[in-house]
Amino acid sequence: MKIAPALVLAACALSAAAAQAQTMFRGDAAHTGVYRDAAPRTLKGVKWTFPTGGRIVSSPVHDRGTLYFGSDDGHLYAVVAADGRQRWRRRTNGPVSSTPAVSGGIVHFASYDGKLYALDASTGAQRWFFATGGERRFEAKGLHGLLPKNQTIADPFDVFLSSPVVAEGIVYFGSGDGHVYALDAATGALRWKYLTGDVVHASPAYANGVVYVGSWDSYLYALDAKSGTLRWRFQGGTDPVIHNQVGFQSSPAIAEGVVYVGSRDSNLYALDAATGVEKWRFNNDGSWVITSPAIVDGKVIFATSDTSRYYVVDAKSGRALVEQQGQAFVFASPAVAGSVVLVGVLNGTLEARDVADGALLWAFRTEASKRNDGWTLTADGAFNMPMLYPSNWGEAPIAATVRQFGVGSIFSSPLVVAGVVYFGSSDGTLYALE
Repeated sequence: MKIAPALVLAACALSAAAAQAQTMFRGDAAHTGVYRDAAPRTLKGVKWTFPTGGRIVSSPVHDRGTLYFGSDDGHLYAVVAADGRQRWRRRTNGPVSSTPAVSGGIVHFASYDGKLYALDASTGAQRWFFATGGERRFEAKGLHGLLPKNQTIADPFDVFLSSPVVAEGIVYFGSGDGHVYALDAATGALRWKYLTGDVVHASPAYANGVVYVGSWDSYLYALDAKSGTLRWRFQGGTDPVIHNQVGFQSSPAIAEGVVYVGSRDSNLYALDAATGVEKWRFNNDGSWVITSPAIVDGKVIFATSDTSRYYVVDAKSGRALVEQQGQAFVFASPAVAGSVVLVGVLNGTLEARDVADGALLWAFRTEASKRNDGWTLTADGAFNMPMLYPSNWGEAPIAATVRQFGVGSIFSSPLVVAGVVYFGSSDGTLYALE
């Protein structure tokens, strides 16, 4: 049978699009943070930018030539990857700090209005939504030593919403109501829910019929994917006085039967995926590990907040192989693309580092970072902490955090498709670099 050339070309285009699909947070259900395409080792410049009306905490995902991402302006956006043209946008009633997941022609994502939405990937039309018990941030009395100590304070650093993962026709996600939910991906029907002890804003990972997710109650849970039954749970550190060294904001990554996850107790943990038994921990001198680790070639890659360090450790032993001192705090999760690791920094810089030795290949600064309004950053790109936080009383820390996050900070984990790097910034812009 003779096949028309046009059909051959169309089939090749669809195959290429499918091969480049990166349809959920961290690239796949196991959240390894490894992408199929290589990132540029030399930066040419900005290919295009796309403005939204609020900061972008959500990470972009890609399917069939379209990027999907959320903005704190309350919208979920669909944008053409090649040129940044808007295909459609859909409004919710709250910030969309969740990274979407695309499966079966449906885009799933969470909003701060307490709902998980399912939209048609082509048109943005609503297929269904599921209402949870409502969203809230992690909170505690005397949080981080802030005053007054008997005042319940919402954590300004609890910036992410749980990003859904889709596996075997089920969508899994966490909620501020403390539950982990499993819904039918096509209809939104509830399959099961599991109650943890606090807010769940970490993103679940899935491997071999098990869902792994952390909670602000300082437990990492392993739940049977079909029934929601608890397989095991692992307790991280506790901090009952100021609640600083507590909770899992990092999302786990699974590779070779091991779960790797960071904690605000300043440890990166390696746990046996079947039993939850600790294999090793890497302590970070009191500095939170908010980033979700990337796993590649027997190495674990992550970065820290306060100490601003970039690490590569041996996956089997936890021994440090690479340590580089950065400029500022890191909350965004690293992305591995070929021989390059991309890391977003809260000072508004996207760093490209060599996978082998961590050497800095290039750095891109957002426009807000370069403006450095109010001298939020020092000359070397670090945060001007004495000026930002002159007091721990009342509204002063909140005002300081607003300024700190206002320098084009990068919470969004970078995505790489066909050699182009996509990421969002707190300046409300989605950037495409090549």
